[in-house]
Amino acid sequence: MVKADTNKYGLWTLAWPIFIEVFLQALLGTADTIMVSRISDDAVAVVGLAGQLFNALTTLFMTISGGAGILIAQRLGAKRGEDARTIAIMAVTISTAIGLAISAVLYTMPVPLARALHVSDELMPLWNTYVAYFGGGMFLTAMIASLSTSIRNTGNTRAPMFVGIGMNALHIFLNYLFIFGSFGMPKLGLAGVTISGNVSRLLAVLVLLYMFLFVFERRIRIRDFWIWSTGMFKEILRIGWPLGVNMSCWVFSQLAIYSYLAQLGAKELAARTYMNTLESFCFMLGYAFALAVQIQIAHLYGAGKTREAYRGAYRALYIGLTVVTANAFLLYLLGHQLLGMFTSDREIVAMGVSLLALNLLLQPCKMLNMAIGNSLNAVGDTRYTMYTAIGSMSLVAAGCSYWLGIGLGWGLIGIYCCMIADEMIRGLLVLVRWRGQKFLRKAEASGGETAASSRNRQEGVPVSV
Repeated sequence: MVKADTNKYGLWTLAWPIFIEVFLQALLGTADTIMVSRISDDAVAVVGLAGQLFNALTTLFMTISGGAGILIAQRLGAKRGEDARTIAIMAVTISTAIGLAISAVLYTMPVPLARALHVSDELMPLWNTYVAYFGGGMFLTAMIASLSTSIRNTGNTRAPMFVGIGMNALHIFLNYLFIFGSFGMPKLGLAGVTISGNVSRLLAVLVLLYMFLFVFERRIRIRDFWIWSTGMFKEILRIGWPLGVNMSCWVFSQLAIYSYLAQLGAKELAARTYMNTLESFCFMLGYAFALAVQIQIAHLYGAGKTREAYRGAYRALYIGLTVVTANAFLLYLLGHQLLGMFTSDREIVAMGVSLLALNLLLQPCKMLNMAIGNSLNAVGDTRYTMYTAIGSMSLVAAGCSYWLGIGLGWGLIGIYCCMIADEMIRGLLVLVRWRGQKFLRKAEASGGETAASSRNRQEGVPVSV
């Protein structure tokens, strides 16, 4: 078993707060989508397409926070708390600067971005409002991401959970006030969503920043945000830039897919947006295990416990596969009724229902890819996952989706089949790589016979759950 001082890095200990956070975020996100759908299906289409654009841009600061998160867990596993503290501070500072630059672009350039994404003229007024004002607050998202990642990788997954729940609950309440004009507030429609989003994100930043100041053994002070270490920055980039490319490949492939859907029509775009919301419920517990195992394995790897790290990836995978398959089957049974909660348009509901059986294949493939891919990232093998992402997402997810969906006229079904093929190919490739144990064997060879590595060479060392 993992010793008492690392109990907080047990798989279930890490995963359950992440699951609750993701579950309630998805639940509140569904309520958010339902509220936006009461404005119009066009508003849903705009929010869905803009969300893909925002995801694409967030990779710029997620490169920093993602790389820093892995290094924080590794350094804490190696008992190098001061290094972990410095890395976390630098991650927050750099991510905030990048976020401010993104906010400036979104606020000043909504029209050129709309033209690049083939946004129709009928959607332009809603697009300009949402992208300029909600996108103008993206620096808040950058701060939330870096603060939450730093806190979470210290083993404290509960604090980001509580803040995430509070932020989303406040967002829904303010949506109710500003979308519908409740309690004497002005009825602002989609503009009200931008107000509620920015207010809730700002309050989340303030709470997370306060928690961040006390998360390490030595308190962080305001003057510490000027700390800079070129060597550590290079380490963050060494691990982070492939993660950024990986995330960029995913979000840009999704952005390409959404642009294909925009060419098919607003109904197809709305149907995919509604299905995306439902799919998040399928995968949320699997996602929690995938993120938890990355934190756990990074900590074990830093501590030299390579055998525990190797077995831990499979344990998380088996649990995750069981959960996501069961959830996908439940969605298959109830999907028609659930889609009816979002829209009364029978054509949109029929499109969504046609995807429910394919979702039974998509979710297990996604779980395989995320659990094992995150395990590779945790030990620093981020370039391999980057290479698989570049190849599969560009050729299969984006290229074949256009060929089948637009070129051959298969529409939404063809695009969904390509998404499944992409997840399956990447999942099998990372599984082969993990079984090869390249980075784990390299760590054992270079680390020598430390007490930790010696213990892990013995048989029967379980991973704490």
